[in-house]
Amino acid sequence: MRTFGVEEELLIADPVDGMPLALAADILDVASLEGPESDPEGPSLKSEFKQEQIEVNSLPCRTAKELRAEIRAGRALADSAALAVGARVAALATPPVFHATPTTGNQRYAAMGAEFGLISREQLTCGFHVHVSIESPEEGVAVLDRMRHWLPVLLALSANSPFWMGADTGFASYRTQIWNRWPTAGPMDVFGSADGYRAVLSELLGTGVPLDEGMIYFDARLSRGHPTVELRVADVCLYAEDALTIAVLARALVETSASEWRQGGPPSSTLTPVIRMANWKASRFGINNQLLHPVEQAPYAAADVAGALLRHIRRALTESGDLALARTGVANILRRGTGERLQRQAYGRRLRLSDVVTAAITSTHQDGERSDASLISL
Repeated sequence: MRTFGVEEELLIADPVDGMPLALAADILDVASLEGPESDPEGPSLKSEFKQEQIEVNSLPCRTAKELRAEIRAGRALADSAALAVGARVAALATPPVFHATPTTGNQRYAAMGAEFGLISREQLTCGFHVHVSIESPEEGVAVLDRMRHWLPVLLALSANSPFWMGADTGFASYRTQIWNRWPTAGPMDVFGSADGYRAVLSELLGTGVPLDEGMIYFDARLSRGHPTVELRVADVCLYAEDALTIAVLARALVETSASEWRQGGPPSSTLTPVIRMANWKASRFGINNQLLHPVEQAPYAAADVAGALLRHIRRALTESGDLALARTGVANILRRGTGERLQRQAYGRRLRLSDVVTAAITSTHQDGERSDASLISL
C-alpha cells in the first residue's frame, strides 16, 4: 500500500479580533522548548512564506487511521504553541481580515518578496498538500499525466476561502485566484516521461522568472525532497475529517492513475485551458453549483461529479480499505458544505469578520462527524 502524508498551512490569528499575527518564529521557539521540532514520533512544525502562517507536516502513513491521528495531533501541536504566545491557529485558506505585509524570514523568501512585489506581499494563503509515494520518477510523471483532469474536483471539495481583504469575494476558494498569480501555478500539459518533465522544468527555470525549482507551483508535481507525487491544488480544509477525506481520495487517485499507466492506458487528453476552466468553476462555486465533469468536459451537478470521481477510484479505495470512509467523507461535505459555507454562516449572524475566525478556530480542532454515505451514488 502506498504511504501518504500531508502538509497543512494554518493561519496564526488573534482570537479576539481575528487579525493575522506574525508569530511563526515565536511559535517555533515554543515548540522547540516543549520538545524536538522534528519529533520522529509525530507531526512537526516549520515556518512558511509568511510569518502569519505555520506549516504542520505529518509523518508518512500507511492507513487512514494513522493519518487522522497525525492531522489532529499536528493541529493540536500548532495550537498549543500558539496559545503560549497569545494566539490561536485556524485552518483558513485566506484570512478574512488582512492587509498586505512584507515577507520576512529566510533569505530565499526575502528574494521572492523583492522580485514579485505585491504578489508576494499579498500571498497570505494556506494550502493543503498531499504527498503520495511513488516507485520511480517515471511512474510519478505517468501519474501526473493521467490524473490532471480530476484535480479540480479535489479543489471543489476543499474550498475554504470566501473572504479576502475584509470582503466576501463571491468565490468559494479565492485562495486559488490569489495563488494563480504566481507564474508557474496551475495545471500543466502532458509531460510524457520523466525526461519530458525535467525538460519542462529546465526551460521554465531558464527563463529566470522562477527563482529556483521550489517555485515550480504546478497543481501537482514531483516532490523535490521525497519519492512522492505532491498534490497541491486544495485549500487547507477547515475540518480535520475533510482533510483526511481529501488525502484518501488523493492516494486512490494516484494509485488508479499508476494502474492505468501499468496497463498501457493513455494520458489525459483534456486540453490544459479546459482544466483551467474546471479549476475556475471549482474556485468560484465549490460544491454549491455545477462543476465541469472531468470526462464529459461539460457542466454537471457537483454531487454527480463527486460521484464520478468515487467511481473512477473505487477499486483503489476498496483495496486500501478506504471506500466507506471516502463515501462518508464526501457525503458529509456535500451535506453540510465545505469551510466556505461555515465562514459565510458565521459572518451572517452578526456581520462581524472576527466571528468568522472565532468559528474557524473552534471547527479546526473539533471532532469529525458522520453522515449517510447513500448521498453518493456509486
